[in-house]
Amino acid sequence: MDNRNLTMLVDFYEITMANGFFENGKSDVTAYFDMFFRKVPDNAGYAIMAGLEQVVEYLKNLSFTQSDIDYLRSKNIFSEKFLEYLSDFKFECDVWAVPEGTPIFPGEPIVTVKGPAIQAQFVETMILLTVNHQSLIATKANRIVTAAQGRPVMEFGSRRAQGYDGAVYGARAAYIGGCCGTACTISDRDFSVKALGTMAHSWIQLFDTELEAFRAYAKIYPDSCTLLIDTYNVLRSGLPNAVTVFKELEKQGYKGAGVRIDSGDIAYLSKKIRKILDAEGLDYVKIVASNSLDEYIIRDLIVQGAKVDSFGVGERLVTSKSEPVFGGVYKLVAVEENGKIAPRIKISENVGKITNPGFKKPWRLFDNKTGMAIADVITLANETIDISKPYTIFNPEQTYKKKVLSDFTAKPLQVHIFRSGKCIYELPEIEKIKSYCQQQLSLIWDEVKRFENPHEYYVDLSKSLWELKNELLGKYFA
Repeated sequence: MDNRNLTMLVDFYEITMANGFFENGKSDVTAYFDMFFRKVPDNAGYAIMAGLEQVVEYLKNLSFTQSDIDYLRSKNIFSEKFLEYLSDFKFECDVWAVPEGTPIFPGEPIVTVKGPAIQAQFVETMILLTVNHQSLIATKANRIVTAAQGRPVMEFGSRRAQGYDGAVYGARAAYIGGCCGTACTISDRDFSVKALGTMAHSWIQLFDTELEAFRAYAKIYPDSCTLLIDTYNVLRSGLPNAVTVFKELEKQGYKGAGVRIDSGDIAYLSKKIRKILDAEGLDYVKIVASNSLDEYIIRDLIVQGAKVDSFGVGERLVTSKSEPVFGGVYKLVAVEENGKIAPRIKISENVGKITNPGFKKPWRLFDNKTGMAIADVITLANETIDISKPYTIFNPEQTYKKKVLSDFTAKPLQVHIFRSGKCIYELPEIEKIKSYCQQQLSLIWDEVKRFENPHEYYVDLSKSLWELKNELLGKYFA
């Protein structure tokens, strides 16, 4: 799949606009675009950036094949000179982005593209679909992992994902968000996301008896034997047969790994199972639970005293079933005119859709005493934040809520990914991304990360950016 040419995975208007830019002499105008999102799914307080690696690979390989050109010619609406331009297409933009695994918040630019308008506009769809999808799943996975309170969570959703890309990249994103592994084998091969799994009910059904099925599995995998015990009856059949097999393994010098339940009242059954296993001297055997789980069910199971050691979570994770859209958008924010950056703004009757204009830089401010994140601030790209003196932040929608900071650190959120079309960013291994995500989340207050009514983490505008925005609003409403 990674060898596919995805250049034509665009909204058709990106091609018609590209042709229009070319015919109107606008193709080489330097334009600035921001990707940002307006709302975190599930009314959560934070999201997690993911998908950057696939954006980088897409941009590195951006080129039009002859079959692409032939298809476009067949539409009979594009000029031959434009098609010749596409035949020799070379990506020449600068790209800045927030690294994968970083907690992100509404309103701040998470990807910024600067370059010829015809190119910067053309990459809109692929940037959006890639970052939107993986950020959605990484965010959902982290909520589920948080609910599990240190118990491992496995991603089990491939068969319910929206297509094979949804399964493969969903598993990658879930791992970044904190899952310990996946059932999706190809994600292990391609992205080193540990593949996990044991058996389905069909394994047991293919044998004459459940005990025979368990013994056959234990013979093949004696040192990692996890048995699915709910094919017929958990307490009357599955568990007693599993106990028999585990004791047989003990005599051979092995310890059974665990039992899995995929149906029934998990809180009730897990407590019963744990009591019986312990009474049989099998306190080392783990209990794994699956079956349409999400962060709320897992939280309730733990509150109810469920004796579950790890969770397998499928469709509600890999599809983010509760809210399956991450609403990132891609907007023009500036162009270069006569060697200067001229800001652009989109105005809407819906105040939430009014954009922040200009070439910008997002920062994260940290309290030096606690090390915790205080707020994010968006400045103009040529601004710096002087940490040697008090700095005032305010919410652009509630300017009376001012806060003066001292003894703080300011860190830029974005890193330079492409310079003039050349990738200058070294993509980290997925283990580093996952560890980085956990470390960065530890710097966000728990109040921001709670499930219901999370504390609002502020993304504020610098005074200069706020004044620029109001100046443009005044111009268009004058």
